[in-house]
Amino acid sequence: MSVRLPAFSGLTAFYAAVRHGTLTGAARELNVSQPAISRRIAALEEDLGCPLFDRSRKPVQLTQQGRDLAHVLRGSFGQIETVVERIRKGRDQGVVTVTAPSGFVGSWLIPKLAELEAAFPEVTIRIISQEYGDPERPGDVSVRFGLPDAGVAGEARVLGNGVFPVASPLYLQRRGVAPDVASFDGMTLLTMESARRHWHDWPSWFQSQGLEVPRDVRLLDFNSYAMVVNAALAAQGVCLCWSGLLGDFLESGAMLRLGQAQAHSARGYYVAARDGLAARAEVRAVFEWITERGAEEAVA
Repeated sequence: MSVRLPAFSGLTAFYAAVRHGTLTGAARELNVSQPAISRRIAALEEDLGCPLFDRSRKPVQLTQQGRDLAHVLRGSFGQIETVVERIRKGRDQGVVTVTAPSGFVGSWLIPKLAELEAAFPEVTIRIISQEYGDPERPGDVSVRFGLPDAGVAGEARVLGNGVFPVASPLYLQRRGVAPDVASFDGMTLLTMESARRHWHDWPSWFQSQGLEVPRDVRLLDFNSYAMVVNAALAAQGVCLCWSGLLGDFLESGAMLRLGQAQAHSARGYYVAARDGLAARAEVRAVFEWITERGAEEAVA
């Protein structure tokens, strides 16, 4: 027995309002009036029998039911967008789309684009940044952060499992400490608290060393690893690094490793090719290049 779904117009209005944060933004995207958006959301709430927004607070916030629905719609609409784009553009021969978290793209992939293009001169590489929490948009080659997934055919780890702290020389100079520092007292630790459930952050790193987070440290929180890395390069604090991820910055001296202590985590960057072993030849080739290049840097 199938469940009667709400009107699609209400779902799209609600999802647009969640993404834009305002009814005005949602109205502009859907090319309707703001009152029309309000009516569609009100009709959706009436159909579901519960409020999706807590209007007693300013700014208005999602209720638990609203958060649950937004989470489902985020993934569903993301998959629809991916399929529609593929149908419209076709499976372009000679074009390989790589999707990856922004931190991986900015810190690892972009510095190697010249190498990648030289290795595949007949292939057009299309890169899409996939931020944590964004709708999933699987590429021909997809890089994700998390735990290994046995359900993904042919998935491989890109980088090593060592996790260690790094900082810019300027930050250490300002603090008056050397790279072999044994204590983080008084330092600013750059964190990703909002993504801690799927990330390896400072509390788990200190725990792996048998230590507690020093009480006098300052925490500076971000919602993407790309922002964490940029803050570290700007001498704003100390961040955690996966083996091989920031190799170009460490090699150039833009960042320095602090001490020799490191944690080992099953979480990390994993890469897979669309359709696995049945993927197009150029897709398999790019997948193997990323895997092999990552393995080289992880042990460097």
